[in-house]
Amino acid sequence: MDDLDEDEESGAAQRPSGATAMGGALARPSWLSSPTLGRANRFLSTAAVSLMTPRRPLVPPEKVKVRTLTVEQRTEEDIEGSHGNDGLLLGRPPEESDHTITEKSLLEILDGIVMMYNLSVHQQLGKMVVVSDDVHEYAVALKDTEEKIARCPSKRPDILEELQKSQKVFAEKLNHLSRRLAWINAAIYSKEKMLDVYWLLRVCIRTIEHADATGSLFAFTPEFYLNVAMNSYSALKNYFSPSNCMEELPGYEDTLTQLAAILAKHFADPRIVGTDIKDSLMQALASYVCYPQSLRAVERIPEEQRVAMMRNLLAPYEQRPWAQTNWILVRLWRGCGFGYRYTRLPHLLKTKPEDANLPSLQKPCPSLLLQRHMAELLGQDKDMAASFLNSVLNQLNWAFSEFIGMIQELKVCATCFDLSVSLLRVLEMTVTLVPEIFLDWTRPSAELLLRRLAQLLNQVLNRVTAERNLFDRVVNLRLPGLESVDHYPILVAVTGILVRILVDGERQG
Repeated sequence: MDDLDEDEESGAAQRPSGATAMGGALARPSWLSSPTLGRANRFLSTAAVSLMTPRRPLVPPEKVKVRTLTVEQRTEEDIEGSHGNDGLLLGRPPEESDHTITEKSLLEILDGIVMMYNLSVHQQLGKMVVVSDDVHEYAVALKDTEEKIARCPSKRPDILEELQKSQKVFAEKLNHLSRRLAWINAAIYSKEKMLDVYWLLRVCIRTIEHADATGSLFAFTPEFYLNVAMNSYSALKNYFSPSNCMEELPGYEDTLTQLAAILAKHFADPRIVGTDIKDSLMQALASYVCYPQSLRAVERIPEEQRVAMMRNLLAPYEQRPWAQTNWILVRLWRGCGFGYRYTRLPHLLKTKPEDANLPSLQKPCPSLLLQRHMAELLGQDKDMAASFLNSVLNQLNWAFSEFIGMIQELKVCATCFDLSVSLLRVLEMTVTLVPEIFLDWTRPSAELLLRRLAQLLNQVLNRVTAERNLFDRVVNLRLPGLESVDHYPILVAVTGILVRILVDGERQG
């Protein structure tokens, strides 16, 4: 494709009349010529032009004669385009109206805007948030210093003098940062800039929807359109000041639903093969289901898409990044499980979190609708239920065994512990929603799954409940990096599974 772009650039220099015939479009700059931004990129932005309102009327385009050739008659120039002709490779969905793309320069500008936001603008917006964090830290330090001055004994003038010096330094620094923050809020995080970022989000959403309608050609969508769609939403949600409320943006709920549909459909899209972009889509969906507003947007997408999303989430965990998938299922269940209505672990409530805005620290907001879809899928498809539960049990066996092995060497193993707890919660959700998977003896896999579950629960209880064993000593030591390791989270998860099995077992027995 690099060779094709080079040929196109060399040919563009020799056809100024052709460019004029296409509405005065400019040749593609050399810095935009790459395999990612080849000819296939133009059709992806067609829909976005409709959102770009020109300040003056555009010159009516000249009509271009459209050639219809049989497959045998088509040459490479006919398909790729040459000498002012766009060729046949327009990439237009079949349901789109037949129109020529005349304002190529607008499309080039749009590609440049989206690319620039992806490369630098989003990072700059994130850096400005640091000023707000610094203001908060200095305000806390100043308040703490003033409280110390008030408590300072009169017999220690030396300490009082040092505290007053610190107070002066903190006050001056806070004054400087407050002025800077006021300028940032007025010039960068303004309402106008927020509307600009929101416009960019809607452009990317519309472009992705347009590209998705092309079928297999969606594989040629530049990754930065997906990245900007996710990052611009994150900027609107996390960066702009509270005075500019995101909910007041025009069409806000519809935009949330459109973005939810994109994440739900494309996080497991086989047409997307890039590892980084697939991870980004998975992480974006995991963050999306942690907040009530965005979770409700997921529930508003068509039922067919919701069911397809849950089917992808319930695929076997082997040979794919299952940790994020498991986290999404856990968030959909959190707030319904046994002893699982807490935001933070009880033994960590006395300590302040480093960042209270993290998705993992949001209040529980379970989705009963998505839980119902999960129950229907696992209840109707016996093979899928058996493969899913076997994969969860396999990963639980691995995660807990790794945790015990690492804790014996006193290594930091909080991640394996958290994974074990999350997998237990997914098992609890499955036992609660579809108990017949384990208790219906007409199912060929029920006895085997129940036996495996009992073995794993016994293993966990033997390791965790014994007094003065290694786990108990490590918990009492409260080692750095192992703050989340405690008896409570893992025992209540096991208890929830056992209670549901006993209750539903009596009903069916």
